[in-house]
Amino acid sequence: MNKQTTLIIVAMLLGIVTGYVCNSMFDPAAAKEIASYFAMVTDIFLRLIKMIIAPLIFATLVAGLAGISDSRTVGRIGGKAIGWFVMASFASLVIGLIFANLLQPGADVAVPLPDAAASAGLKTSALNLKDFLTHVFPRNFFEAMANNEILQILIFAVFVGLAIGQLRDTKAGLLARSIEEVVPVMLKVTDYVMRFAPIGVFAAVANVVTTQGLGVLAVYGKFMGSFYLTLAVLWATLIFAGFLVLKGDVFRLVKTMRQPILLGFSTASSESAYPRVMEGLKTFGVKERVTGFVLPLGYSFNLDGSMIYTSFAALFIAQAYGIPLSLEQQIVMLLVLMVSSKGIAGVPRSSLVVVAAVLPMFNLPEAGVLLIMGIDHFLDMGRTATNVLGNAIATSAVAKWEGAIGEEDEAEEAADAGIPPLPTPAPALGAAPTPAPAE
Repeated sequence: MNKQTTLIIVAMLLGIVTGYVCNSMFDPAAAKEIASYFAMVTDIFLRLIKMIIAPLIFATLVAGLAGISDSRTVGRIGGKAIGWFVMASFASLVIGLIFANLLQPGADVAVPLPDAAASAGLKTSALNLKDFLTHVFPRNFFEAMANNEILQILIFAVFVGLAIGQLRDTKAGLLARSIEEVVPVMLKVTDYVMRFAPIGVFAAVANVVTTQGLGVLAVYGKFMGSFYLTLAVLWATLIFAGFLVLKGDVFRLVKTMRQPILLGFSTASSESAYPRVMEGLKTFGVKERVTGFVLPLGYSFNLDGSMIYTSFAALFIAQAYGIPLSLEQQIVMLLVLMVSSKGIAGVPRSSLVVVAAVLPMFNLPEAGVLLIMGIDHFLDMGRTATNVLGNAIATSAVAKWEGAIGEEDEAEEAADAGIPPLPTPAPALGAAPTPAPAE
């Protein structure tokens, strides 16, 4: 365990203790005021993270694709990635449905149920497949960068990267090298920003515990325990799937990803872990051209933790209100969630929005979402950590299929850059021939 990982764990524990003390010593109004200052520190840290995400994604993706210079290769990598994402999403939903039925977390829930006619106050209109598909394509690159629209940045970067790859030997060589030189600069900026991670973690945890207290964990203990047990099963499934492709290296990958997973868990923000996931994949040996393309795609389409939560939470609400769902209804719900969840990236409180949008389709009260809003942050911590793990395994699996794991030697780097290998010099006149290697 390295120094920063230790600091993050210590910061998380200090945040719990500090939050508990503030929640116990002050009345709710004062505690809320104190928590607002913790929230301010967390917001500053997350703003710093968001500051580097867009240029980091653009630079790494363009640099990687400029080396590929073949649209068919990009299509092949994208096809393999999407295939993995769909299978992982389906497995996540199925596991959520199975364990929600087995564990019955909503049965005999010991809290008052909200009025079925109440509104959860979530903008479910944001969940619209037509609008989502239109939104994927940027109308302005600088607007996409300013809003950290990962999919829009990815679309523009694919066009730019392929164009540079085609023109690299003529007019675009200088531009390609300039963009490639941006990558190490952004990674250094990332290193500076991530030094503040323990402070951000401390403030994030202290903020939640100060306002919610630890008592809320006891009230929803069965639900939270059931959900985290289900997440553990999903982790085992993802690691097993990774083992089928990566063999024993999947365990080295999980070990390499400890810090990004912990950072995502403690801040409940996948964005905060993104730079560290990139560094971890590089340490693991994944070539940058694959990481730069698959990882941003995964952050929009491969949300395994969020997927399992939507199916688990929907059945929890049905059980809490005593509304039975037949097997056929649950299968239909699974398919609806499978499609609707692909538009949740970038939607505020996206998992809750999906659940709130799907509930009325099965005559379940949208107000049921109010049941879990109070503990959503604690659940989001587990969802985020799972999303980080799922994307790391997905990217590594695609890289393995592409033969893009391992040390990148100088010859391969030159080939990716479109630089022809140096010719082997002819031996000097009269020189002794080079002996053949011994058999």
